[in-house]
Amino acid sequence: MVEKEILSAEEAVSRIKDGDVVMLGGFMGCGSPAGLLTKLRDSGKKDMTLVCNDCGWHNEKIEKYTEVAYNIIDKQFSKVITTHIGLNQEIQRQMIAGETEVELVPQGTLAERIRTAGAGLGGFLTPTGVGTEVEEGKTVIEEDGVKYLLEKPLKGNVAILRAAKADKAGNLVYSKSARNFNPVMATACDLVIVEADEIVEIGELDPECIVTPSVFVNILVGGSK
Repeated sequence: MVEKEILSAEEAVSRIKDGDVVMLGGFMGCGSPAGLLTKLRDSGKKDMTLVCNDCGWHNEKIEKYTEVAYNIIDKQFSKVITTHIGLNQEIQRQMIAGETEVELVPQGTLAERIRTAGAGLGGFLTPTGVGTEVEEGKTVIEEDGVKYLLEKPLKGNVAILRAAKADKAGNLVYSKSARNFNPVMATACDLVIVEADEIVEIGELDPECIVTPSVFVNILVGGSK
């Protein structure tokens, strides 16, 4: 197996461009690459589209913030595609003020849109959202008396993900629920950057425990870097 590039977080983030569609792994910070998000903030990149499960915590009254909330505060994203903004007061403010476009997507629909992009499919049918605002602008297909929405694949330019372990070839193992959106996002982006808690030699990972194969990974961050 060929070894992947192992870079510092700063070097890895330099591969992200203004205007990129960036997919972020994690669920309320669990499984999110904190080091990459910090360096992305430091980079000052702008006009990106963020695809994520949620926008983290942002609450000025109790001074509670988590990871991607800082990037949102700095307005690095002109558009956010997500399932939940209820715990981030700043993205709510930006949306209401028209400063940032926010597309709210049902969680299962978001995951499946990403998965279909990675699988090379043209979309999928779901009853979720029929008869609601989610239906607006979408094709409705009726089959066997049931109405479905045609949901299109969602592809990204860059995925920034977190793994518990990676070998130098880029095979990934996740820690329990920190797996969440990371595996599907790895399949749906042109460039996949992974912040690994530990990087080991090729052959040290049990093949039965590998969730994301090396073919989906481009850059590793972690270890002595």
